[in-house]
Amino acid sequence: MGVEICVEGLTKSFGHQIIWQDVSLTLPARQISVMLGPSGTGKSVFLKTLVGLLKPERGSILIDGRDITRLRESDLYEVRKLFGVLFQDGALFGSMNLYDNIAFPLREHTRKRESEIKQIVLEKMDMVGLVGAEEKLPGEISGGMRKRAGLARALVLDPEIILFDEPDSGLDPVRVAYLNQLIVDLNAQIDATFLIVTHDIASARLVPDNIGLLFRRELVMFGPREDLLASDEPVVRQFLNGRMQGPIGMAEEKDAAQVEQELAELDAGDHRGPAGGKGATGLGVTPRLLPSPGIERPLRWKLIAAREGASSREAVTGT
Repeated sequence: MGVEICVEGLTKSFGHQIIWQDVSLTLPARQISVMLGPSGTGKSVFLKTLVGLLKPERGSILIDGRDITRLRESDLYEVRKLFGVLFQDGALFGSMNLYDNIAFPLREHTRKRESEIKQIVLEKMDMVGLVGAEEKLPGEISGGMRKRAGLARALVLDPEIILFDEPDSGLDPVRVAYLNQLIVDLNAQIDATFLIVTHDIASARLVPDNIGLLFRRELVMFGPREDLLASDEPVVRQFLNGRMQGPIGMAEEKDAAQVEQELAELDAGDHRGPAGGKGATGLGVTPRLLPSPGIERPLRWKLIAAREGASSREAVTGT
């Protein structure tokens, strides 16, 4: 399970408005990647472009060896079967109960018998903690349950790539923590490639293998989580710390002279904003969130756990 996605020189615009340009990155197979950025930088547009719902002006997207920007619609339809998508609000059908919502892709895209569909639906509902809620309507459940139902529906076709469009949107911090753990557990269980668009900095620090940041129509950085969390890049520092000082303004961009003055004040010790302390980003590199006890860990997660354990021992002993 899980395929690599290679993006090269991707540019997307609507009319004369460039959303982002010359974006190049590789989403490693089976890993969790997060895309950050201020509002309006085109993160959701990036997801829609990856799945072929929007066509870029330039560039390529290689998925399973095929450039989807050049595929015919019939071939693109087949590639889309590799994807599962969790939309911001779950995107459930309000007139259907949760069982029928989750079964919908199986009934639409496969010829499975109802007995097989039932087995798959109940398995996915169990994976996201929704057993017993089969008959409930979307309007009768909490936002967190709707997100989990949407995630179960994204899983029923056993996708190799799962896209999460702001999964934490509208959730309280406790539900976000539960959802983060669920995402990590699912990645260990199904070993698919995950890409998460989010504004939640705590989630970005804990969950992914890789982090990217979009700003001013460009991909500022993309790479291993530890590299971005320890970066001295002003945009990264400002965004991760939630500070007013830096290139990001209320209307996204600031005058260059103002940015220079604010960064000088920041270096001099004026830390307006919630964060402070050690490290270039104020909070340092936090430990990874690991799969729950009882979840069988593939080799990749065993190596991550071993590395995290070694880092914790080093922090305690100072060696």
